Amino acid sequence: MNRTLEHILPRVQKPARYTGGEYNAVVKDRHRVDTRYALCFPDTYEIGMSNLGMRILYGVMNQMEGVWCERVFAPWGDMEEEMRREGVSLYGLESGDPIADFDLIGFSLGYEMAYSNVLNMLDLAGLPLRSEERRGLSPIVVAGGTCAFNPEPLSPFVDVFALGEGEDVSVELIQLYRRAREECWSKEEFLSAAAQVPGLYVPSLYEVRYQPDGTVAQIEPLEGAPLPVTKRIVQDFNKSYFPVKTIVPSTEIVHDRVMLEVFRGCIRGCRFCQAGYAYRPVRPRDPKLLLKQGIAACKDSGYQEMTLSSLSTSDYRPLEQLCDGLLDWCEPNRASLSLPSLRADNFSLGLMERVQHVRKSGLTFAPEAGTQRLRDAINKNVTEEEILRSCRTAFSGGWSSVKLYFMLGLPTETDEDVLGIADLAEKIYQAWKETTPNPRRGVNITVSTAFFVPKPHTAFQWEGQISMEEYHRRVKLLREHMRGRSIKYNWHDPETSFLEAVFSRGDRRLAGVLEEAWRQGAKFDAWSEYFDFQRWMQAFRTCGVDPNFYAGRVRDREEVLPWSVTATGVSQAFLWRERERAYEAVITPDCRKQCTGCGADKLYPGGVCDAEA
Repeated sequence: MNRTLEHILPRVQKPARYTGGEYNAVVKDRHRVDTRYALCFPDTYEIGMSNLGMRILYGVMNQMEGVWCERVFAPWGDMEEEMRREGVSLYGLESGDPIADFDLIGFSLGYEMAYSNVLNMLDLAGLPLRSEERRGLSPIVVAGGTCAFNPEPLSPFVDVFALGEGEDVSVELIQLYRRAREECWSKEEFLSAAAQVPGLYVPSLYEVRYQPDGTVAQIEPLEGAPLPVTKRIVQDFNKSYFPVKTIVPSTEIVHDRVMLEVFRGCIRGCRFCQAGYAYRPVRPRDPKLLLKQGIAACKDSGYQEMTLSSLSTSDYRPLEQLCDGLLDWCEPNRASLSLPSLRADNFSLGLMERVQHVRKSGLTFAPEAGTQRLRDAINKNVTEEEILRSCRTAFSGGWSSVKLYFMLGLPTETDEDVLGIADLAEKIYQAWKETTPNPRRGVNITVSTAFFVPKPHTAFQWEGQISMEEYHRRVKLLREHMRGRSIKYNWHDPETSFLEAVFSRGDRRLAGVLEEAWRQGAKFDAWSEYFDFQRWMQAFRTCGVDPNFYAGRVRDREEVLPWSVTATGVSQAFLWRERERAYEAVITPDCRKQCTGCGADKLYPGGVCDAEA
């Protein structure tokens, strides 16, 4: 550690965020590597180190001979202030070297409200924000993650977007970069070649024209660039890298445990869920391999807790077999096994009792909507009776705490649907009274509502978001009808969800708004300590951009969508058909019951979207 950092760190909160040196961190001789990659997460250390995808990419790249991948996180305000005062550039945790000297800088984009941190980190690195102003071959700025499926708002700042799963395409990008450096290519030559790598989107090679009404008229690829750019997926998930030797943080993080990813993709087809569509098809990992990996990771790291991870873990066919195997090791070794929230239609009391046999913590279900009609409209494929039956089963087994998650503002929602949330909570309370073996203990039922955000590449990508005023009205309506001391109601503020809707379906013209807001101090917009809605509204006014054009407007089927430069493999015809079925409140069976013909199987000829998953 250099002397300046030694001088700074005693003056900031949580200095362990900025020191590196953790167990299993990869430190290489900088003189023996030829390519350096800064893997950046635009949020705090505690959030970034809890991200399994970041740990996977870190391991994949550091396995490459001659490549050194280092981690970089957004410094909290106190550390940023000290760094700017002392002239310390943003640096890699492993070496302490400025990332401006690295060959590639990659950002993980999981949430639109982190975009201002991307700009802030580039500036802290001493780099120009815009791609066109960074003229040399190094550093190349890369971005990936779920938000990359609509890359347009960040396009002027990023050289290359990696779409889909990054294990393979990251290696190919680094290999191409090495060749470009050896053969003395210009940046333009490198980007032209990168555009030919499947899964890589180079925004500078696409020209966007607009209609007089502000909608996109045409997206024209240049220099033979593909249109659209289709995501990459891992073909054989059993051979995919898993971080057995995982970094053990020196300070507390959000998810401080071993995470086992049981499968990728989702069979369900909820019409609002971007991840459910974007990560198709379903690819499970062998339970014997998971058992081996989980035990090895615990032994190596010393972690005393494992958790199973996926979009819908209870849909993993050999779940009970896997849990039994893990518990056979966990129990004598005083380690715990935890499951994420389970679906109400396949809740297993026996499984939960084995996993939580010592401490029965709360259960979490996500009905998403209060009435059966609306649950059918969003294709949630869970009935009220299934929800109540699962709650009764849990209460009879000794559980006394249930969390329920819903959304307000879903397409076709009416006041009757809103009030249905309160009605369902009351029915769950009555179910507790009828079934609990120990009524003196009491029950805690927590209802939480979020503000629905229409997302690209979903059946609701054409929908408008309801106004914040209307959202507040529905919250008030629900709050007034939520009765009983045992039922607690929480709701999400609408302002961040409004901005999320703007940027999730925005185009390149939002780049100016983002830069203006950042110059006025925007950063850490996912954190209430820093978020300032009025600052963003002023940035829209300064740039002459109407945010409601992006958030609240319903799109026509024929409209050219800004994110049509990217493809998830799920066809637009399928998504439109799902939208029509939503308005008819008609469900689409899950992929195990019937292939829905979404198109994702074409990406993966050996993949499974049906009953064999």
